[in-house]
Amino acid sequence: MTATTPAPAPSSWRTPALVVVCGCLISMLAFGPRSSMGLFIGPLSETRGWGRDVFALAIAIQNILWGAGGPFAGALTDRYGPAPVLAGGGLLYAAGLALMPYAQTSVELYLTAGVLIGLGLSGASFGIIIAGFTRLLPAEKRTWSIGIATAAGSMGQFLFAPMGQAFIAGFGWQTALLLLAGSMIAVPLLAMVFPGPRGMAAHGAPAATGADIGFLAAVRQAFQHRSYVLLVTGFFVCGFQLAFITTHLPPYLTAAGISPSLAAWALALIGLFNVVGSYASGVLASKVNKRTLLCANYFSRGIATAAFVLLPISPVTVIAYAAVMGLLWLSTVPPTSGLVAVMFGTRHMGTLYGVVFFSHQVGGFLGVWLGGVLYERTGSYDVVWWLGVALAMAATIVHWPISEKPAPSLAAAEAKA
Repeated sequence: MTATTPAPAPSSWRTPALVVVCGCLISMLAFGPRSSMGLFIGPLSETRGWGRDVFALAIAIQNILWGAGGPFAGALTDRYGPAPVLAGGGLLYAAGLALMPYAQTSVELYLTAGVLIGLGLSGASFGIIIAGFTRLLPAEKRTWSIGIATAAGSMGQFLFAPMGQAFIAGFGWQTALLLLAGSMIAVPLLAMVFPGPRGMAAHGAPAATGADIGFLAAVRQAFQHRSYVLLVTGFFVCGFQLAFITTHLPPYLTAAGISPSLAAWALALIGLFNVVGSYASGVLASKVNKRTLLCANYFSRGIATAAFVLLPISPVTVIAYAAVMGLLWLSTVPPTSGLVAVMFGTRHMGTLYGVVFFSHQVGGFLGVWLGGVLYERTGSYDVVWWLGVALAMAATIVHWPISEKPAPSLAAAEAKA
């Protein structure tokens, strides 16, 4: 018999467990300040004398640039690893938050809250963390790790929403933004734990799967696959709903007589319950059909939102809606990203998930912007609430035909290997 030589243990301190922990901390830090932006719409608009449409357009620009930068940040991650992308994104994010208090004109607000934070998020959000985890961990742990990363982002929302409101109440909105900016300085430091592409093998990472082709070829190949196109289309709805609620739910509630503190806690509860929802989604996505999870999620969102709009607003309905939406909030991410890996492998995961996420952010742009514009014109958010319900039902239909198996291009490449 021939003795087998055991694989050498990784010599670096960058263990997979440490990478997962630090990745989750980055996800928490990046999602926290962004999810508390709705708390600033009132005080900032009153101080500067702007309508809500001005702040809404700034956040809409943030969403669209977060999405537009996603495929390019993902491509850089695929080539150079997550560390430099996360570090650069964190610094841009911090700069945008720190400069927001000094924005005296709407254009300056668009550049700080919109451009800088949007581009920073494209490099320092859970999309890059997901790409890093997908390449580092074996297939059976992918959706679980994505669920963990997404849940960590939700914990950031739970922690930062009341923290942001406390900062505003205690120090004023300008100082509150500076304090949030300071928290982002930790992102470049935490990003150092991610190994580069050459260091992946030394940490027991599985070999990348999927065709070894360039950025444009990978995107072109993906859009030739019907199920991928449906996935891209459906994720638009998720972005529309989340961005509208994150930005406009606090002022919607305060206008209805709900206290600002409870409005902030509503966002926090969404984050808290999504810790459970995202983790459960990550676990379930490895055991049941991912398409079915997505259909159930969007259908439930539509029903919950319709009930919230139809029922009288009270602390009970606010808390109940926050809890239900929290369970569904980012629970779309593990099955969506998992389907991308199933269809095309992991080699271009950052790029192809970035394209899907761009669709999400186009929806986010429209959800935030329409919320502000229609409120200024009609004095109500009702049209956007009901549009969100209709889109949820449309997304349920769109996801149903998705096929959960490798795309023909990936299957052909693996057959040749």
